[in-house]
Amino acid sequence: MTTNNLAYQFKTANIIIRLIVINTVIFLLATLGAWIFKTSPGTLMQWFVLPVDPGSLVVQVWWSVLTYSFLHFDFWHIFWNMLILYWFGQYVLNLFTEKRFLTIYLLGAICGGLLFVLAYNVFPVLNNSLAYLIGASAAVRAIMIFIAAYTPNTEVRIIFFNVKLWQIGLFVVLSDLIQIPTSDNVGGLIAHMGGAIFGYVYAAQLKKGNDIGVWFEKIIDSFADVFKPRKKKPLKTVHRSKTYTRTSKTTTASSHKTPTQKEIDAILDKISKSGYDSLTKEEKDFLFKAGKE
Repeated sequence: MTTNNLAYQFKTANIIIRLIVINTVIFLLATLGAWIFKTSPGTLMQWFVLPVDPGSLVVQVWWSVLTYSFLHFDFWHIFWNMLILYWFGQYVLNLFTEKRFLTIYLLGAICGGLLFVLAYNVFPVLNNSLAYLIGASAAVRAIMIFIAAYTPNTEVRIIFFNVKLWQIGLFVVLSDLIQIPTSDNVGGLIAHMGGAIFGYVYAAQLKKGNDIGVWFEKIIDSFADVFKPRKKKPLKTVHRSKTYTRTSKTTTASSHKTPTQKEIDAILDKISKSGYDSLTKEEKDFLFKAGKE
């Protein structure tokens, strides 16, 4: 398959596949780059993770609050995130546009990152936990809980029995909460909660008719417009105005006619007073040419 075919397949794929591809490609690049430069993926991607120490946070938070969600340094981490994203994402796309899907995903990542930073810097008990945040888990949690809250009674088949989406959502949230006191990944679990809270609030408000993500969709539109190729405006053909040309000619003719007529009148007046023989050779020639016109 050629590069053009791959680009076409990516462009025509739905938003879920594109997000999975982007996350996977970045994971492979980080892993390969770390091997080439004989370092860790965390060191290689340190400017794109979400740090918690104030010194680095002040500089990086403006972009890393979002870029962290596209980084995975462990195979099983990205495998489960992308699998869950694909599974629950299908339910969201069955009801909503890709733009809304992306809004839920990205805002879920942002909310998860912000809650992580806030909790780490407010609660001293977290000082010895994760030093930075990576992974799409908060964004995936937002997608999962959003659809579980919006269509809670939708049933899905798990092996031999059916369960409802609200039951899956509740189980996942409780599982994260239970693990927080004993887990080595406390910061990551808190980020999960941030994404889940956003997903639930978004769904609850949307069911009431309030779209709290519309402002973010406008930002996405503005950002997308920057990268759209601008259509070249056709060259304008300027036509001469026939009326203007005729007017110009008329004006020019008039400007020449006025002094000529005066000279003719003067010569005729001279003839009436002194006769034709009183005219000079130049005056006779001028009168002869004027008579021909």
